[in-house]
Amino acid sequence: MLVDSHCHLDFPDFADERDAIVARAREAGVGRMVTISTRVRQFSRIREIAEAHDEVYCSVGTHPHNAAEELDVTADELVRLATHPKVVAIGEAGLDYHYDYAPREAQAKGFRTHIAAARETGLPLIIHARAADEDVAAILVEETEKGPFPFVLHCFSSGKRLAEIGVELGGYVSFSGILTFRNSQNIRDIAAAVPHDRLLVETDAPYLAPIPHRGKRNEPAFVTHTASVLADTIGVNNETVTKLTTDNFFRLFSKMPKPDQVALEA
Repeated sequence: MLVDSHCHLDFPDFADERDAIVARAREAGVGRMVTISTRVRQFSRIREIAEAHDEVYCSVGTHPHNAAEELDVTADELVRLATHPKVVAIGEAGLDYHYDYAPREAQAKGFRTHIAAARETGLPLIIHARAADEDVAAILVEETEKGPFPFVLHCFSSGKRLAEIGVELGGYVSFSGILTFRNSQNIRDIAAAVPHDRLLVETDAPYLAPIPHRGKRNEPAFVTHTASVLADTIGVNNETVTKLTTDNFFRLFSKMPKPDQVALEA
């Protein structure tokens, strides 16, 4: 079983065929999907999608692009919302200096609020980092000194040093379809250096469809292509990388029930 650790099933791109997309993922061997929150004030929409599909779970949080809109979101509110049985992560939160859609001070404030919620709940923080390596690393180091918290650097496209610092602090690194792009040898080199027990795969659907679907709308079923390239990158076969990334996923997303647990509960 593969896991898509990061997708956005609530986005309008999927509105007309969400059930079919989940079914295609299931047929492709993707047994779990985490649909990621970008606005706490729209969390009910995310929650309803997760409740409607056995394979789908969710996070709760505010994307850095929307940080200025939701400065009133507190760690306590995130903790409260995270008690829902389908919520298995906090975020996505972090820093994005590529677009700078929100003031950097607002992004940093939101990032630290989400870290506090991850620390209190023990749920992994989904970190968005783009063109902000130094500041993301500095906040991670500073906040870890206050107390550790689980996290993943999602859709990794940053520099080698941020990956190294993330791993040193106990974090995981997740690779998307970017890993498959012909001009992404630097990302493959970084992936090859990440310890095998810290690797995850994702789609970030509907964005960043992997080769051979590049340029099309991405969907969770396509995570199989990213996993195959990751297998080649780290020198293992597809079966090994499937087991490896799935085991890593359940270790980090510890609230997520494993398939055998769901069967027993049923």
